[in-house]
Amino acid sequence: MSGRIERLPVLHIFVDADACPVKQEVYRVARRCDLYVTLVANAFMRVPAEAGITLKVVGNAFDAADNWIVENVEPFDIVVTADILLASRCIKKGARVIGPTGKPFTESNIGQAVATRDLLSELRGAGEVTGGPPPLNKRDRSRFLQKLDDVIQSIRRDNGLS
Repeated sequence: MSGRIERLPVLHIFVDADACPVKQEVYRVARRCDLYVTLVANAFMRVPAEAGITLKVVGNAFDAADNWIVENVEPFDIVVTADILLASRCIKKGARVIGPTGKPFTESNIGQAVATRDLLSELRGAGEVTGGPPPLNKRDRSRFLQKLDDVIQSIRRDNGLS
């Protein structure tokens, strides 16, 4: 016996941060569950000065934040985003993806989500649909926290990390 202590891998949450309304919730869960968090943004923003929470500023190039997340995400990482195309790319890499309202994006529902996104984009282009999604409410935040906890526990259970 070497006397060396084996430490379990720490899960990582990537946040598509520029317009993410649930950053505070992510920080709270990360502290409680000992997770790393990387916020990826096009411009500087304030983040807690805590170990395990980092900000990656990628600049203003088109899809720079999305591309950086996809290049760095690994299987069993968690991505928080409302961007359906980013969600699709991360799922293909084996990551778990959750929207800010708590909606999980999975292999079984991402195709429908992409199709709906494309249809709404066409309708907006034709002037048939205006406006965006409704503002986040307390129920959405609560659902997000519950789903994030569920995903963390599922990853840990499935990989013997609990």
